[in-house]
Amino acid sequence: MTFEFKQVIVVRTDLKMSKGKTAVQVAHGSVSSYVKTKKYYPDWANKWFSEGQKKITVKVRTEEEIHELAELARRNDVPYAIINDAGLTELPPGTTTVIGIGPSREEKIDKICSNLPLL
Repeated sequence: MTFEFKQVIVVRTDLKMSKGKTAVQVAHGSVSSYVKTKKYYPDWANKWFSEGQKKITVKVRTEEEIHELAELARRNDVPYAIINDAGLTELPPGTTTVIGIGPSREEKIDKICSNLPLL
């Protein structure tokens, strides 16, 4: 099967979140970015969903890198969602943990994320 669309979730590694915390934050990033895509680009969201929801999880070291990626996504007209933790468990309230990017066309996502290492 060929995929036209994908989503990338980028995790901050400097926070040293537990595996469970990381999994939950990645889920928040995926769902929130999908909802944004569904609102602004419903055809992209539907196509991604029908293709099997291809997603990749990658990592960065700092909050600054998350915001740089958000700016790249904005400039490339790719939906994204930055996730800030509620602070109920491991992190202080408002800590930026992940960014979900897309779903969008693979080539648009790759312009933003292709150089990031896998989580």
